[in-house]
Amino acid sequence: MSVAHPFFKALGIKSYDLAAIKQLASETGISVERLKYYDKNKILPSDTDVDKICSVINIHPLKLKLLMGCLDRKTIAAIQNKAEEIYEIIKSDSQSSPTSTTTPRLMLTTDYGHLYQGDCLDLMRDMEAESVDLVFADPPFNLNKKYPSKIDDSLKSSDYLDWCELWLNECIRILKPAGSLFLWNLPKWNSYLSEFLNNRLTFRHWISVDIKYRFPIAGRLYPSHYSLLYYCKGEKPKTFHPDRLPLEICSNCYQELHDYGGYKHKMNPKGVNLTDVWYDIPPVRHKRYKQREGANELSIKLMDRIIEMASNQGDLIFDPFGGAGTTYVVAEMKRRHWLGIEIGPVDDILRRFQTLDQERDYLKQIQENYNCLFTDKTLKVRTEKGIWTSESVNKKADNCENTRIKHQNKTLAIQTELDLFRHQ
Repeated sequence: MSVAHPFFKALGIKSYDLAAIKQLASETGISVERLKYYDKNKILPSDTDVDKICSVINIHPLKLKLLMGCLDRKTIAAIQNKAEEIYEIIKSDSQSSPTSTTTPRLMLTTDYGHLYQGDCLDLMRDMEAESVDLVFADPPFNLNKKYPSKIDDSLKSSDYLDWCELWLNECIRILKPAGSLFLWNLPKWNSYLSEFLNNRLTFRHWISVDIKYRFPIAGRLYPSHYSLLYYCKGEKPKTFHPDRLPLEICSNCYQELHDYGGYKHKMNPKGVNLTDVWYDIPPVRHKRYKQREGANELSIKLMDRIIEMASNQGDLIFDPFGGAGTTYVVAEMKRRHWLGIEIGPVDDILRRFQTLDQERDYLKQIQENYNCLFTDKTLKVRTEKGIWTSESVNKKADNCENTRIKHQNKTLAIQTELDLFRHQ
């Protein structure tokens, strides 16, 4: 577990001892507000402030770094060089305490999957190592939301990150070599968790998924994207076949919104490469598509894209936070085996599997607009308006090539006649 108030604790000051904090502020010339900022946010003071503090407290800067857990690469390298000695010192403190487990209840069995109710850690600890092809995780964001499961969604930052590392470690254990892991969270949390994952898996992408809300927020930039971390176990994933997308087209004039530098004839007729910024994932707000009240849920379009990109039919997909069950529903429709668990009520998930036909229709609509340069509607309107299409550009390119070949052949014939004339 992370140490509470690591800055003041390192200096031998109680976090509630205002007199001691004021005295330190007086002796160092650093304001009380700034000292509290360092402690609250677990941030190593700037070099200038470190020099002042260490001089007054009589502590070496390296010791302060170690006590706070704020380690740069140079310090980590020094620790690695002394790993044997350090291990002997701390090995008793690092032993895992025994954890009581409760067996999750099996709530649903389908053609492709199994749904359990309970704590994901209890389920994962009994799962076979390296048995899952794809892991997708959408944990609570620690935003003090009220969940039907009554979980505490307002943990201290250190406690939340410690918990995330626990279940992530299990996800990594059960992931097959060359399998893929996706983590959906706020950029704030993923900026910490990426450091943990970088030491265990191979980083592939930080995908930014646009948020369509635009509420005014004072004092900071509007947070306009969710973070989707993409990692694989090993050098590269065994499966990677992302869908291609149509050109972005103006809904009024039907012209393309981006310039392609005169290379239209070289564009892939199956569509444009997927990037690591996704603007086309809709939030699930409409009652027609929303499956549970009072909580956010994942878009079918998001899960379809991830599952298509990183798995094949017959693969096993695991999602430790069931929520509304979107991962399981999409996996079922795409003929992937799946394993899932939800700590709270699972009634909404069970209902979804009773009405899969509606979900299939929506998924079909999504897939019809993939892997083509133009949708059927766009292609029809552009043809009517005389705007270039793949067919017209390729036809023009073919005509140009035929003209070039004819000109080349004519030039060659003339050159041949000249050569014959010179030899006469």
